[in-house]
Amino acid sequence: MNLPVWFEVGTFVVLVLLLVLDLLIVTRRPHAPSIREASLWVAFYVGLAVVFGIVLGFVGHGQASGEFFAGWLTEYSLSVDNLFIFVIIMAQFRVPRKYQQSVLMFGILTAIVLRGVFILLGAALINEFAWVFYIFGAFLVYTAVRLANQQVHHEEHDDEYENAFVRRAQKVLPMTKEYHGVKLRITENGKRLYTPMVIVFLSIASADLLFAVDSIPAIFGLTQEAFIVFTANIFALMGLRQLYFLIGGLLEKLVYLSAGLAVILAFIGVKLVMHALHENNLPFVNGGEPFHSVPEVPIWLSLTVIIGTLLVTTVLSLLKSRRDLRNGVAEGGSAGADRDEVEDGSADADLVDEANEATAADHDRR
Repeated sequence: MNLPVWFEVGTFVVLVLLLVLDLLIVTRRPHAPSIREASLWVAFYVGLAVVFGIVLGFVGHGQASGEFFAGWLTEYSLSVDNLFIFVIIMAQFRVPRKYQQSVLMFGILTAIVLRGVFILLGAALINEFAWVFYIFGAFLVYTAVRLANQQVHHEEHDDEYENAFVRRAQKVLPMTKEYHGVKLRITENGKRLYTPMVIVFLSIASADLLFAVDSIPAIFGLTQEAFIVFTANIFALMGLRQLYFLIGGLLEKLVYLSAGLAVILAFIGVKLVMHALHENNLPFVNGGEPFHSVPEVPIWLSLTVIIGTLLVTTVLSLLKSRRDLRNGVAEGGSAGADRDEVEDGSADADLVDEANEATAADHDRR
């Protein structure tokens, strides 16, 4: 893919300006955005990504546009799953709501830097060693199996997020008990002390590192163009801060998100292995000769699988959440009647009928 230099340079200039503007908004006016404000920002960034993908199709070609949309949707869906960890970190360390935007902005900038490093390393490895696709593919299939197992056994994200590095930092660093805005270090009674914000930043950064390990092989399975990989990642991360405040409660309703991600990652993993076989140069596999009979998966099929999986996952998740809510209401009404029977010795039939009618009416309203 040969894109004009002015287009690539112009794209990065605009993206940097947007990130700087976002950073200035956060640092100048720390606050928890309203639903309306968060919705407008998320719509702006999503619309910007769509416009960029369309323009990319005109400046480059349809293949480039398709690869961008497939990569962006994959990275965006993985980013939504990452929000679970951000929610846990904020809750565990009791970060004041008005400072959460600053923490998220730090996390996004850290993620961009880490993913940029991984993209450069991945591109260099792919250019020199085609067999890396075998490793990327196997890793994605392993990740898909892990997510599927998590879905089957109904495993949820831990209520606490911590790792050995964070625990060590908590023991070693002299620290205050209270937050002092977004400051990492203060002077108190002549002593230099760190604030809990340091641990929060360390947690976010270490989580970003793990996310990068999962996401970069996934997008390299859709495109090997470093420009598309990097821009898809930036567009997926921009607006993540506002998305956190917009769908914080909705995350709990996406009960099949792990299953959907498992399907997407497994598909991309298999596609990577097929590509590796098609380009094979390992001397101990087929005598170092490529498997020309192995088909290449077209980008339109990748895009169809990704969009279809996300739509089915979202619809089924919302339907299950609604069904569970209705069952919970019904069970609550039954349990209430049972408690009355125990406490009063016997339940008045008329009262029970009224309770059942109220429950039925509540079901109809929902």
